[in-house]
Amino acid sequence: MSEPTTTPAARFTLDSAFAVGSVNPRLYGSFVEHMGRCVYTGIYEPGHPAADADGLRQDVLELVRELGVTTVRYPGGNFVSGYRWEDSVGPREERPARLDLAWRSTETNEFGLGEFMDFCAKTGTEPMMAVNLGTRGVAEAAQLLEYCNHPGGTELSDRRIAHGAKEPYGIKMWCLGNEMDGPWQIGHKTAEEYGRLAVETARAMRMIDPGLELVACGSSGSGIATFASWEATVLEAAYDEVDYVSLHAYYEETDGDRDSFLASAVDMEHFIESVVATCDHVRARLKATKRINLSFDEWNVWYMSRSEAATPPDWDKAPRLLEDNYSVTDAVVLGSMLIALLRHADRVTSASLAQLVNVIAPVMTEPGGPAWRQTTFFPFAQASAYGRGRVLRVEVDSPTYPTARFGDVPLLHATAVTDDETGDITVFAVNRSQTDTLPLEIDLRGFDARTVAEHLVLADSDPEATNTADRPDRVTPHAATGTTLTDGVLHAELEPLSWNMIRLTRRQN
Repeated sequence: MSEPTTTPAARFTLDSAFAVGSVNPRLYGSFVEHMGRCVYTGIYEPGHPAADADGLRQDVLELVRELGVTTVRYPGGNFVSGYRWEDSVGPREERPARLDLAWRSTETNEFGLGEFMDFCAKTGTEPMMAVNLGTRGVAEAAQLLEYCNHPGGTELSDRRIAHGAKEPYGIKMWCLGNEMDGPWQIGHKTAEEYGRLAVETARAMRMIDPGLELVACGSSGSGIATFASWEATVLEAAYDEVDYVSLHAYYEETDGDRDSFLASAVDMEHFIESVVATCDHVRARLKATKRINLSFDEWNVWYMSRSEAATPPDWDKAPRLLEDNYSVTDAVVLGSMLIALLRHADRVTSASLAQLVNVIAPVMTEPGGPAWRQTTFFPFAQASAYGRGRVLRVEVDSPTYPTARFGDVPLLHATAVTDDETGDITVFAVNRSQTDTLPLEIDLRGFDARTVAEHLVLADSDPEATNTADRPDRVTPHAATGTTLTDGVLHAELEPLSWNMIRLTRRQN
């Protein structure tokens, strides 16, 4: 492989007076769906050497805690549109097996609502529950909420207590269905039909628990024909009763066009800004005072073309579905997507990386075998650990490169987060160039003296390198050299095709 060349420097200025907004910890959420091996032989595998008394794999629990996940959306996804919550509670031996139409699998219900709440407790994550508005409706959503959150004294709340959960689950965040705009969805609805159902469901749920935070289904992608008109119609009906509208987006490299793939976050940021504009248009029309925030509750790299070409399962239990093996390139793109979310932290106040284990996931397992980190694990874990505080406004002056999909795109994609308590600043940066080192200069205007605590890089001479069960540590972050801070200006060299985390701390006397 030839030695990388160097391009002209990319630059930006940081000033504490210019901020986007504060990071909501929910930005670092994830997603567990009853799909493939996410649950069974993923987080739950009784009989595994690492399983605890409840059947949860402790090696996976440890990795989830290390990943820094804050919320977990459950139980779907497309699965939720056929979900009968009553099947998932009570003694396991009495729970019925059902056909899962969404993923052409058999659902045993061995892992259910109580087991999920146990998983959340053991990982320190907040549950984000979805209700079935595909094949069910207002009554079933209200009944599920009563089972989960009412203290006791009713048939449903007492049933929860009899099932071993004396205290209410206290679930605050609820999704009103999933991707109801999609023709593939069980119980697919028009925007008018869904808007009416969403507002009726929201009102009933708030009668039980007024303090809920409710997510209305937005478009399942910005490319769908009804995009934007769907959001506008749904919010015209449900604006007063909901707090969030959802966004879903997945990206993959197609036709060998890696340059465009590396610029996926250009599309992601445009998607976010378009939904914000639609929400605020409806707010103006309705003369409302509150603002609707965004829940980007499905996002990831997903090689959808591969899964579409695969043979569908024949009602198997926990079939191997969507087990993408992520490369260094995929991890850099995922890191850029994290940067996109942070750059819009004023309105994107919840997000869910889809999914958590095995299914397009940062954590992989083998039945009876090991668990390991995919390449995408590392940008997410670093962002969750250090991307807390206020997001500073970053306007880059960067060399550009041509792409087939997005035109000329900056080589540098970056954001910065400051912790006002400690004074620490963390810069997250991606160099999109496949061949060239990118010099970076950051003017720390308005900040007192800092030192470089660390500069970690995810990059590799082989952009196709992956982690596997046999080589779980083939790809890991490494320390950069030569990063300096002189007279308030940081100088760094960003390796080609790389994700970078640079942490600056107050100088110690």
